[in-house]
Amino acid sequence: MKKYFMSLVLVLLLAVAAYAGVNINTAGVEELQSLPGIGQSKAEAIVKYREENGNFKTAEDLMQVKGIGSKVYEKISAQVEVGK
Repeated sequence: MKKYFMSLVLVLLLAVAAYAGVNINTAGVEELQSLPGIGQSKAEAIVKYREENGNFKTAEDLMQVKGIGSKVYEKISAQVEVGK
């Protein structure tokens, strides 16, 4: 019974982690590249923009980054967050 409970807890933790969004205010280049349509150059542009302009207030602010248009944003919008 204990093994079953521990397995269930592990599965639930993994499920929560899988649905957690990428925080665009803290993510590094490597983590940003996990988003669909975001390669190294776009990830670097996001980090550079954040360093020069401060934290993003909303996820939609990503579209202010050169190379991130509405189509790219649509692909990643469900997977990004700005944190609290």
